[in-house]
Amino acid sequence: MTPYSDLSPSPRTIMTPGPVEVDPRVLRALSYPILGQFDPEFTALMNETMSMLRSLFQTENRWAYPIDGTSRSGIEAVLTSLIVPGEKVLVPIYGRFGHLLHEIAERCGAEVATMEKPWGSNFDPEEIIAAIRKERPSLVAMVHGETSTGRIQPLEEVGRFCRENDVLLVVDAVATIGGVPVEADAWFLDAVIGGTQKCLSVPSGMAPITYNERAERKIIARKVIERGLRQPGQPSESSGLAGIRSNYFDLAQLQDYWSPARLNHHTEMTSMLYGLREGLRILLAEGLEARFARHRLQERALMAGLTAMGLKLYGDPSCKLPVVTCVEIPPGVDGESVRAMLLNRFGIEIASSFGPLKGRIWRIGTMGYSASMRNVLLVLGALEAALLKHGVKLPAGEGVQAALAVYEAETA
Repeated sequence: MTPYSDLSPSPRTIMTPGPVEVDPRVLRALSYPILGQFDPEFTALMNETMSMLRSLFQTENRWAYPIDGTSRSGIEAVLTSLIVPGEKVLVPIYGRFGHLLHEIAERCGAEVATMEKPWGSNFDPEEIIAAIRKERPSLVAMVHGETSTGRIQPLEEVGRFCRENDVLLVVDAVATIGGVPVEADAWFLDAVIGGTQKCLSVPSGMAPITYNERAERKIIARKVIERGLRQPGQPSESSGLAGIRSNYFDLAQLQDYWSPARLNHHTEMTSMLYGLREGLRILLAEGLEARFARHRLQERALMAGLTAMGLKLYGDPSCKLPVVTCVEIPPGVDGESVRAMLLNRFGIEIASSFGPLKGRIWRIGTMGYSASMRNVLLVLGALEAALLKHGVKLPAGEGVQAALAVYEAETA
């Protein structure tokens, strides 16, 4: 029999755009005893989690609950449940994850219209509004914060126009929820998908979502009566529009599961719900505005340090995503070699990028529990040392000093 060693993952300082470090209190919550999914004590935790998610999404929506699976499961659940095959969907793309929305919408059978911006920029809302007028879609799906490029897209004007013209607006807020404002009601967002592994500092494995009555009406119209549970004479197909073709990602069934009826759909991820609830409790105790301010502070300190080192920041600064900073790899430097040195010598992980940006930039996340003065100063000092080892001429010590100046000004 092959002997296996005890599991002992190496400690890391994770400064990527996700996953990020998990708050120790969340890790503790994950270890708590298992409850049955219909135990009243557990269903009370489910109800508390829904209430917390409404506060996080800044919404009065009835429906706010997690999909059991990674962030992509939330995106698939929402799009699968809302897109009727043959409908037109508009996807504005300004990075990798816009292409993902395009792919999933096509797999749902949509007729997809796209519009694209060069990576490193975003859309003027009027450009999207003009495309909606032209394409006349039933649904618009777009990314709020693109971690592939470190950019963010304003949503309120687009949301208002969609609401006035009876178009559903679905938003991927995986990278932004808990780190920058996401105002589902004020911005007229019909459905929003978040993630646990970024600014919430909970392990990957759940996708918090919320959706309003406009979205719910369409979901209910597509509801499929479960085989073996329908009454004699009931149809086996949907009661209106073409039925939702996924069972696992069927929001009509999932909302029955999260409702007081507790109709069985799947076995809930008990430990992950503990972790999500604790992560949300920590977030709400800190306060949304204080949390957003903390993320902006870490961004300012990191940017000041990188600039003082003589490194060039990537992308249009007017639409920079506060929780991800992209920096151009200096000419002649092997970016992967630098990343390997940071990981192997300093225990620090930063990210590369995708597609046309692969090998051109590093992406440094300041998200959730990882967004701290300690981590920012560590990554700046280690990056300076690694670049010096790779032959880059830098003003020694200036990066850390510039970041310290930001922190000192904040507390003065």
